[in-house]
Amino acid sequence: MTTLPEGFTILALETSCDETAAAVVRDGRTILSNVVASQMDMHSRYGGVVPEVASRQHIISLVPVVREALAALPGGWADIHAVAATHGPGLSGALLTGLNAAKAIAWQRGLPFVGVNHLESHIYASWLDTGGREPGTGGRPPAPGPWPPIPGPSLPAPEFPLVALVVSGGHTLLALLRDHGDYTILGQTRDDAVGEAFDKVARILGLGYPGGPAIQQAAQNAQPAGALPRAWLRDSYDFSFSGLKTAVLHKVQERQERELRMPKLDAKPKTDRPVSGSQPSAPSPPPALDAVWVSQIAHAFQESVVDVLSTKTVDAARQHGATAIILAGGVAANTRLRAELSRRAAVPVRFPPIALCTDNAAMVAAAAFYRFQAGAQSGWDLDVTPNLKLGMS
Repeated sequence: MTTLPEGFTILALETSCDETAAAVVRDGRTILSNVVASQMDMHSRYGGVVPEVASRQHIISLVPVVREALAALPGGWADIHAVAATHGPGLSGALLTGLNAAKAIAWQRGLPFVGVNHLESHIYASWLDTGGREPGTGGRPPAPGPWPPIPGPSLPAPEFPLVALVVSGGHTLLALLRDHGDYTILGQTRDDAVGEAFDKVARILGLGYPGGPAIQQAAQNAQPAGALPRAWLRDSYDFSFSGLKTAVLHKVQERQERELRMPKLDAKPKTDRPVSGSQPSAPSPPPALDAVWVSQIAHAFQESVVDVLSTKTVDAARQHGATAIILAGGVAANTRLRAELSRRAAVPVRFPPIALCTDNAAMVAAAAFYRFQAGAQSGWDLDVTPNLKLGMS
């Protein structure tokens, strides 16, 4: 264990997917700046993230984002003690941009450098001191700019042992945290990550991208109308969402087939006699789905996901004597999941503000602080690891 000087300040970069982010964090908890340049609007036209587009946009955005993050420091570079960046998991090209930029900064300025696990970073978002405030709106990152002053009393850092539920577009897992850097995976998804399932179901229902906020909004005022299946995988903390996604697809197909069979009042009578010289007509597009019915399916899907995630997380916390539950990752922004997990748990449920659930660099700096405290540093030969697992360096 290394004793870091008081006021130890880290510049961190995050480019694992489609957000270009830079942050300055002091003592592992105090956010001085947290700047996020989101590419969400750019990728929404494709219905998902295009890796090559994301990498090119990171290159364009990195310098202005870092410059804006440093603007919060009176002494600028002189106030930075160390540099950190995400090196996995994520998109390889996207990871390379941030990792190489951070290594170049650290080398040029003679600063210590450490690579950070993206999944670990999401967990450490709950160590950041936000004074209980909830910045950002609609589940999207705040506009780029310095982090506003923190009002309200400081919350104490979580105390071990903890159970963490990490839920995002690419990952769904339950982990037992005994100490900093001491993790055991209790369960994980066997197929789709929960965020991936949200995106796919939103696409099936015609709700657009990203799927998480779209489904939450559609389900918000829906009247319950039946339930969808839940994959419990008994005697396991593993998850499965592929069957649930398929069940939604089958319901949509059945609904559309039923609509096609219904007679239309303005339909012209059919004739078996072909018209000379005419071309066969193109197949009719599937009928549009009724908005009320879509909202009911979105509600049933969200309830199925929340039920399974909450039940398994609460059971794991009880079995392992956790002092609290950490909810982390992009899907942690889902208000229904937050509310139901908090209602069921016998211990406190810690989750960061919505703006710190989505990818950002402040969480990278928080995780890096405890790596530096443990005496860890990375060499200049550190490479990206797109499939990096939790608990791996």
